[in-house]
Amino acid sequence: MDTVKYVTEKAKLAKRALRVIANASSDQKNRALKAMATLIIEASAELLAANQTDIAAAEKNGLSRAMIDRLALNEKRITSMAKGLREVAALPDPVGEITQIRRRPNGMEVGRMRVPLGLIGIIYESRPNVTVEAAALCFKAGNSVILRGGSESIKSNAALAQILSKALAQNNLPQEAIAFIEYTDRACVNAMLKLDEYIDLIIPRGGHGLIRAVTENSTIPVIKHDKGVCHVYVDEHADLSMAEAICINAKTQRPSTCNAMETMLVHEKIAPQLLPSLAKKFAEKGVKIYACEQSRAWFTDAEPADDSVWYNEYNDMVLNVKVVPNFTAAVDHIATYSSQHTDTIVTQDYARARRFLREVDSAAVMVNVSTRFSDGFEFGMGAEIGISTTRLHARGPMGLEELTCNKFIVMGDGQLRT
Repeated sequence: MDTVKYVTEKAKLAKRALRVIANASSDQKNRALKAMATLIIEASAELLAANQTDIAAAEKNGLSRAMIDRLALNEKRITSMAKGLREVAALPDPVGEITQIRRRPNGMEVGRMRVPLGLIGIIYESRPNVTVEAAALCFKAGNSVILRGGSESIKSNAALAQILSKALAQNNLPQEAIAFIEYTDRACVNAMLKLDEYIDLIIPRGGHGLIRAVTENSTIPVIKHDKGVCHVYVDEHADLSMAEAICINAKTQRPSTCNAMETMLVHEKIAPQLLPSLAKKFAEKGVKIYACEQSRAWFTDAEPADDSVWYNEYNDMVLNVKVVPNFTAAVDHIATYSSQHTDTIVTQDYARARRFLREVDSAAVMVNVSTRFSDGFEFGMGAEIGISTTRLHARGPMGLEELTCNKFIVMGDGQLRT
């Protein structure tokens, strides 16, 4: 197969479809999204069968428990995908919104109109729900999308993409607007990254290796959705029961996600009251601990934490624990090791909370809530395309508005420049 020719043809057709999608009405787009939801529910048996093929291959290839959890589908997750599609349909359509109109001294009016970004390439790993979320959000925001999922979930992703395209065709919209790369050859990714003639933006979602490979090889602008080395800092002024509940939730509620806590920092003044109970509860839940020298007094079965562990995103029931002497040391640790994804402070001190919000430089900075809330749906944005850890254009959860940009519009009545 000529990989470059194959991917180029996909991109050409998706770019051609863009003009139709970009000018589709909200009603047209919403009907198609609801049709996608219906078709996904109707195809549950087929989707589960395709997913079982992926899981069997993953187990044979020795993928980790966390990776298998990410790619696994069940009735609940399929229902959740359909629900997400309906929720995207219910969201306000940002396309065409006009803002910041100003009247110039000559009577000319200058404003901005929100418009689609264009053809967006999504390169991702593991989770089949990304296929649905990415396609739905790009489509609702008037974009075409070309999807390249990971080899570990190829059967699931292909089945889902086929359903989404079918719904477009049923609603008289070009099915090429949701393009899917059916081949797992990495040459397909390399070909995508050079198609700046057709693709306007690349969004990679996955591990650090994928993100680095994409950013180093792309000739197209990239918005990174990098790893989540997320911290919870328990301050000396924290409520103990709140701190315990937040830390347990942030680590164990779903450890395979990018917004799960990977490092817990505890002020030395509160450590003797908090850590004995937390050590017991983490042990009961099967969490493996890497502990600093001071915290090993309470985590007696923990592995010693050397400098390298603080950079780790485990996506598993593994946690780093460190006792810090003060607030400044906690913020310094986060500044050194955080991936600038999500970081939380637990404290009853208002001034301390305000300092944390101001001084910690991450996409989401929180007070007295679990890091697991760093999510587009939880923020009231509907589904998200991912958590941007870059600074350009979008940062944090990316919803519909983040998949658009502005163009200037100018209205006059015959003004001439002199």
